[in-house]
Amino acid sequence: MIRIYALLSALMLIAGCATQSLDGPPAPLGDFSLGHNVVIASKAVKGPVSRTASEDELAATLKTALADRFERYEGEQLYHFGVSVEGYMLAPRGVPLVYTPKSALVVNVTVWDDAGGRKLNEKPHQLTILETTDQNSVFIGSGWGRSKNKQLNGLSYNAARAIELWLLEQREEYGWFGEDERVMTAADAIKKPVDAADR
Repeated sequence: MIRIYALLSALMLIAGCATQSLDGPPAPLGDFSLGHNVVIASKAVKGPVSRTASEDELAATLKTALADRFERYEGEQLYHFGVSVEGYMLAPRGVPLVYTPKSALVVNVTVWDDAGGRKLNEKPHQLTILETTDQNSVFIGSGWGRSKNKQLNGLSYNAARAIELWLLEQREEYGWFGEDERVMTAADAIKKPVDAADR
């Protein structure tokens, strides 16, 4: 039963990752601005039958995806990412309808508050990321239609989005990142009653 719940959660995560592009405005993360974006893959374990990716490939691709998503934020408070790739599976060509392996990425995330000089999460938060599937990859596996680089780019994109979703959850539950005072000031100005002398 626990495995079923885990699988359903993973599928929901995929759906969420697939619907949020980088074209629209960033999600409301308060007074957040990305400082250091540190990604390592020295401990990454290669999954069974996986295509091989180097430590540099894993780290660089995820680092780029994180920069693309989080450098859009323009808050005044700096927060740093420490991300470790713990494992990966880049699906090879399978056997259509019989063996259709899926790509996956396992990452640990720690967020540092620059002003406070402390970690926001003492224990690294682990996320398991699955690739976004389409009709073809469901039946024949992504190893047929996607190169290793495309698989890794897709997983990294989904990982960055999953981290963003997790940060939004932490902000809602624990108040991470505070409020962007510039946004609050603008909102207050809109709500402020017009003084008779200003009419």
